[in-house]
Amino acid sequence: MKWTAKAILHKGEARIALYFENTPELNARIRKLPGVAWSRTLGAWHVPDTGENRKRFKLDTIGPDETPERKLKQEQFRSWLRSRRYSENTIKTYTEALDTFLRFFPDRELESMTHEDVIRFNNEFILKRNLSASYQNQVVNAIKLFFSTVETRKLEIELIHRPKKYHSLPKVLAMEEVAQIINALDNLKHKCMLSLIYSAGLRRSELLNMEISDIDSKRMQLLIRKSNGGKDRIVPLSETVLQLLRAYYLEYKPEKMLFEGQDGGAYSERSLALVLKRGCQLAGIKKPVNLHMLR
Repeated sequence: MKWTAKAILHKGEARIALYFENTPELNARIRKLPGVAWSRTLGAWHVPDTGENRKRFKLDTIGPDETPERKLKQEQFRSWLRSRRYSENTIKTYTEALDTFLRFFPDRELESMTHEDVIRFNNEFILKRNLSASYQNQVVNAIKLFFSTVETRKLEIELIHRPKKYHSLPKVLAMEEVAQIINALDNLKHKCMLSLIYSAGLRRSELLNMEISDIDSKRMQLLIRKSNGGKDRIVPLSETVLQLLRAYYLEYKPEKMLFEGQDGGAYSERSLALVLKRGCQLAGIKKPVNLHMLR
């Protein structure tokens, strides 16, 4: 069997491209590899660039773009993000974005890199592959943080062109439509849930995570725990909704969570979406509606 393997970057991910004689037997064997995929653009199968796959296909375990020094500094960056309590999703996004950038310059010393390298990466990798504007911003943010924290020097990021932000007007329901939906519901719990989302401008996760103790009727406030960005926030509570909540509490007697599901835990997002759908049907609103449109 004649074959070659090559470490590549494919759609922003480190992969190993496999080139071999095209036979049904070999294709069947390759398809069994974990994480394997076919690329019409490359005209080849490719697998994740892991230590195991590098050994399997006889590539260097540590390539020129994976020097011990770079790996150590990338781990330092990961540790710094964790120490600052970044979410695991953000840590994964930033470290993968940084890794993609560094792999693009396998022979460059970190000390010699400048903002011009970021511009080149932007033009020759991101724009050439038509990757998203959000991905472009993620890479720039990751690079900026890495060099300012681990390398303790600042790149001239302001000289790097960032994509323009696209501002679209949020789709919301008219006040009359929201009132029609809420009034059409005959279930008190459902009325309370939609009224609270609309009056306080809550996200669905914020509503479903609320506990009884988060309601402060004396100050007419709601405590929203771990809101956007993992921070707590306070929102005002309307008198009308407070009266609804009191009637709801007397009828349903929740124990801890403000809105409990059938199993006693938190109410599910799917059930909440169904509540809104039923309200729309009863109110005769036929256009597609989701919970974000209540804000």
